[in-house]
Amino acid sequence: MLHTARYDDTSYRDRKRYAWLLSLVVPCTVAVGPTLMLWTGEPLALWTPVAFFYLVAPLLDWLLGVDQSNPPESAVPALERDRYYRRITYLLVPVLWAAFIFSTWFVATQPLPWHGVLAMVLTTGTVGGFCINLGHELGHKNSRLERWLAKLVLAPTAYGHFFIEHNRGHHRDVATPADPASSRMGESIYRFVLREMPGALRRAWALEKDRLAREHLPLLSWHNEILQPALITLLLWTALALWLGPAVLLFLLVASFWANFQLTSANYVEHYGLLRTQDASGRYEPCQPHHSWNSNHLFSNWALFHLQRHSDHHAHPLRRYQSLRHFEDVPQLPIGYFGMFTLAYFPPLWRRVMDPRLLAMVGRDATRLNIDPRHRALVVRRYGLRDAAQPAG
Repeated sequence: MLHTARYDDTSYRDRKRYAWLLSLVVPCTVAVGPTLMLWTGEPLALWTPVAFFYLVAPLLDWLLGVDQSNPPESAVPALERDRYYRRITYLLVPVLWAAFIFSTWFVATQPLPWHGVLAMVLTTGTVGGFCINLGHELGHKNSRLERWLAKLVLAPTAYGHFFIEHNRGHHRDVATPADPASSRMGESIYRFVLREMPGALRRAWALEKDRLAREHLPLLSWHNEILQPALITLLLWTALALWLGPAVLLFLLVASFWANFQLTSANYVEHYGLLRTQDASGRYEPCQPHHSWNSNHLFSNWALFHLQRHSDHHAHPLRRYQSLRHFEDVPQLPIGYFGMFTLAYFPPLWRRVMDPRLLAMVGRDATRLNIDPRHRALVVRRYGLRDAAQPAG
């Protein structure tokens, strides 16, 4: 039942309470292109969702502006207990599965030109990115149900190892050179993906192997939390291939790569160039709010469960999306994630926009930057940075 909640003595009202329902609607845009194509007979209509995600969504962020409001701390316990918010995430799991299966069915059953197939790959992959985002929200929780729902929603795009890699790897190593999921200054997204995707898989496998060894459990068994979602992926893709023909496997592979690249895009944006400092012993300082880029743009935060309030997420990973807070004096992105992804795909524009913001955060001190070692000398010269030897990582 939908209703307006009041919390504690503050009678707090969450003004964004019903806006979170947008997260259920946005993935349904996967059906807009096919519907328009069947109505008009024009395959170019399949590009409508792509235009929405990469052009209209940034425009909506700009038009709607930002919201820096936080719930009062006295209201947070009741806000976190309110099951309305988690029911939205539960309901989104079958919505995303349906969107993924629908798009696969459409491509397999309709005669499409190559550009129509490409549009469906990008649309389906972007919706797959929402799968990973939801898996991120659910996978951080202690509830057995939510953790299994995380594995279930990560399965369509074959990225189940994210459940291990992100929680136990990225959150430990974030904003250090050791983290394959933290981008470096001077590193384009196209170089980053070559380090991030294989590095994340290797780290996830190593972490899970160590856990199973400590618990005296076999590596190749149902206890392996990487193999659990992988088996769901295998069952889903096999069922789709038997239903629609083996040719759909190529579509699934390419669309899933684009979905995984959406995660790469988020990782690239979230910690670009930011660095935790080391003490004399080589130990890194704890992750602080200034080690993440943030955005308070309304539309993308509604669609992505406040993922862009990233500093609070790293400080309190168990905190639910409706309670995540804005912090003052933390790195701020000029627009929401949808616009930042588009910007990242054009490295010269990315550097022109983001490098000055990054340098302003660190006072032009190269020792406070996570710089691509291949380009360190060039970056230091280009921006006239102060540099000194950094303790080995």
